[in-house]
Amino acid sequence: MEFAVEHRVERDLTVVKISGEIDVFTSPRLREMLLDIIETGGLHLVVDLGDVTFLDSTGLGVLVGIYHRLRARDGSMSFMGVNDRVRRVFHVTQLTKIFVLHRSLDDAVAAHEAARQAADTRGSNSRPAT
Repeated sequence: MEFAVEHRVERDLTVVKISGEIDVFTSPRLREMLLDIIETGGLHLVVDLGDVTFLDSTGLGVLVGIYHRLRARDGSMSFMGVNDRVRRVFHVTQLTKIFVLHRSLDDAVAAHEAARQAADTRGSNSRPAT
């Protein structure tokens, strides 16, 4: 399977679909593509890993770096479609403590909307009364 990255905007989220192996050879290209998405306004990413066949520590480093870059811009990143092999990598490295793994795009969208509503509520509660 050839390495590929595609993205689309769907309901206020940028869905990034990655296919193939994420390793020391493909990670620089993945990083560059994700940075381009962020620079063009994609601040809330849902990364679809359903077609990822392999993920090494270099790939994990790219994902963690992108996560921190998004957080610094009040963005977010979560994952969906994670197969058992990749899920195991997330669990072994304990990255499930910072990354949210959703079963579907609908789950990711619902979680994003709930977080946005909670943030809006917190913001409106902190405004001074007039």
